[in-house]
Amino acid sequence: GVSLSPRDGKVCTFDCLYCEAGFNAQGPGTAGLPSRGEVSRLLDEKLAAMKAAGESLDVITFSGNGEPTMHPDFEAIIDDTIVLRDEICPSARISVLSNATQIGRESVRRALRRVDNNILKLDSAFDDTVRLINNPCGTYSVAEVVKNMKLFDGQMILQTMFLRGECEGRTVDNTTEREVAAWLKLVEEIRPRQVMVYSLDRDTPCKTLQKVPREDLQAIAARVEALGIPCSVA
Repeated sequence: GVSLSPRDGKVCTFDCLYCEAGFNAQGPGTAGLPSRGEVSRLLDEKLAAMKAAGESLDVITFSGNGEPTMHPDFEAIIDDTIVLRDEICPSARISVLSNATQIGRESVRRALRRVDNNILKLDSAFDDTVRLINNPCGTYSVAEVVKNMKLFDGQMILQTMFLRGECEGRTVDNTTEREVAAWLKLVEEIRPRQVMVYSLDRDTPCKTLQKVPREDLQAIAARVEALGIPCSVA
């Protein structure tokens, strides 16, 4: 795993009810974002050490305690990572877990197109539900995000967190028929090469959320696959 966020804080364009890194209220800390040089140096050292120890590596994943594509040198960091991967562990894949808020930027799209797995989030087809679950910081429009996702021409993975429960007296449920039907229409419109559906697995800052049973996720996945799009359940 590679984090492009501060070591002692959180920087993200979402403030999700379910984020394992906690709410943004914890603040960005004082360490600041790691520099491009620091990321490259540390990754080089880690990959070389693993190779020397005979340890195999499946995936280098950019995620961490914030949104990786917010980093001002994100594209250059991806370029550096590809070079290191090709030199030291050519069989490893590179993945990016992103909330898709930055894909309106051409440099971010270019970088995401160069990685093996660009995993982009869309938790609902409705702006109101996104505001409830993801609590975007600033302007957010599902229509705009979908428009930008379509620029990938299917070369992306769509990821959706399904959950139920309540938080601060508000009902949270993006598994209703209204939600799922509208979401499926967008999946069909975007036509990603793969969809990933999942539910809660780790501690959440809002303690009254509920994990969706696996059989419910499998039922949603079957409806995605009926569109001719592979769908995995985690």
